[in-house]
Amino acid sequence: MTERLTISAEDVLQQVKLSGQLGAVKEAIALRHLIQATAAQQGIEVTPEEIQTSADEFRKVNNLERTEETLAWLQQRELGVEDFEAMIHLSVLQSKLAKHLFADQVDAYFAAHQLDYMAVAIYEVVLEDEDVALELFYSLKEGETTFFEVAQQYIQDTELRRKGAYRGILKRADLNAEVSSAVFASAPPQLLKPILTANGIYLVYVNEILQPELNKEIRSEIISSLFFEWSKQKLKNR
Repeated sequence: MTERLTISAEDVLQQVKLSGQLGAVKEAIALRHLIQATAAQQGIEVTPEEIQTSADEFRKVNNLERTEETLAWLQQRELGVEDFEAMIHLSVLQSKLAKHLFADQVDAYFAAHQLDYMAVAIYEVVLEDEDVALELFYSLKEGETTFFEVAQQYIQDTELRRKGAYRGILKRADLNAEVSSAVFASAPPQLLKPILTANGIYLVYVNEILQPELNKEIRSEIISSLFFEWSKQKLKNR
């Protein structure tokens, strides 16, 4: 019979050190303490109803809708039910604290950074040869070929090839810097001249530029970003 392996807390700590993860673990612990201490100072508490709602959402997102699935998930990670509740509690507490600290700063931040939230719908093919890129550009411009046909011949990625080189809706941060500059200076719908970059020559068709709108998703994204910068600075000064 195989002898059961016993792992002590000292074993875990040593392995964390040896794997180079101690710094990340210490940062996570410091962040948890910062959240709990600041929330207490601000009088922020988490109700049982909020924990239940968040736990239900977590299980839904992670396909753990049955009790057996949740218990198996916890067992796999060597977590107990109390650990799970503590994890959810911290998540809700962080969310409430972030909103408490930064919800009233979102509109001003969005107004100052609107360009970062602009998005674009594009078709894109990356080529290695500038002459080929120019030849394809003029063929597309004259209607002698289509982006779909170009994609079938020059794109290796199966899914992108099936989409006819359509990249979907992207933000500035999703694009190469040179490509981003050209794309957001365009007047869609517009086929752009080949864009030379260190990663290749980009052949781009700009279908639409979408103006930013401060919706619920972006509002939440901004609050998270402001909270991250705040916590990073707080922990740095400790």
